[in-house]
Amino acid sequence: MTSQAPILTVTLNPALDLSTAADEVRPDLKLRCDKPVVDPGGGGINVSRAIKIMGGQSTAMVALGGATGARIAEMLKSDGLSLMRLTAPGETRQSLAVTDRSTGGQYRFVLPGPEWHMAQVADMMSAIAEAARAGGWVVVSGSNPPGVAPGFEQMLTVRLKDGRAKLVVDTSGEALRAMAGSSIAVDVLRMDSHEAEGLAGRPLPLRGDSAAFAAGLVKDGAAKAVIVARGADGSVIAGPDGAWHAEAAKVPVVSAVGAGDSFVAGFVLAMAQSRPVEDALALGAAAASAAVMTPATELCHRDEVDRLYAERVVTRL
Repeated sequence: MTSQAPILTVTLNPALDLSTAADEVRPDLKLRCDKPVVDPGGGGINVSRAIKIMGGQSTAMVALGGATGARIAEMLKSDGLSLMRLTAPGETRQSLAVTDRSTGGQYRFVLPGPEWHMAQVADMMSAIAEAARAGGWVVVSGSNPPGVAPGFEQMLTVRLKDGRAKLVVDTSGEALRAMAGSSIAVDVLRMDSHEAEGLAGRPLPLRGDSAAFAAGLVKDGAAKAVIVARGADGSVIAGPDGAWHAEAAKVPVVSAVGAGDSFVAGFVLAMAQSRPVEDALALGAAAASAAVMTPATELCHRDEVDRLYAERVVTRL
């Protein structure tokens, strides 16, 4: 087994994910659905699941509460994940994905999680800093729950300084906007093209456009490296080693759910194994491409990740 630095994934707003299908999704009718598939959901959880699939190791720190939280904890343990449990301030949320068989479209209903208060946020941040291992990686992925204000990731960056651990953040909304405008640099910040264009205030149609935007964020001090995921056009990264692009494999798309988390898993696993950044970008792209080939709950398959990584196409921009 390849040696790797410790990886801690953090999921503050997990969900019990229910996935089902109906013949047709229409308003005002009782829709008869298939028996649901139930999975533990949340960005950090999925990153840890995908790391395990790829043969790596991580610890999943998850904020859980109530009966739903207890159910998720049991599911994670039965999956063989190393779980570090935080006490959430209320019942863990659920989410629902319904596929319309008549169109193939998927409808995703995402509920809010319990609201955190300042003292609980402070305790949670201390727990993350205490669990982080020197020379390791911390991944904060997914939405922040209500009450966790934008700027949380920057405060965590300060707590993790002095080489305690490197921080990878994959978030959205107000939290992402706060990070893009901050001069407290996280180690790696990831976003998709839609989010990048929203921050830039302009289209980013070409790989070079995404790379230039990412390099601008690095120059402004928002992050030491910035990744922009361009969907079927792969991903770019800009950082101290310049800018790189990794192609997405041309594969049949079953579901895009979990592709981003699989990307983060591949990228951070490669970085924890001290691979070059361009190889980490390629492993992330391979994991994302493998993930879209599976139903939403399955993430990536290792044999496909290995195959696609062996066929990787990475270009310096």
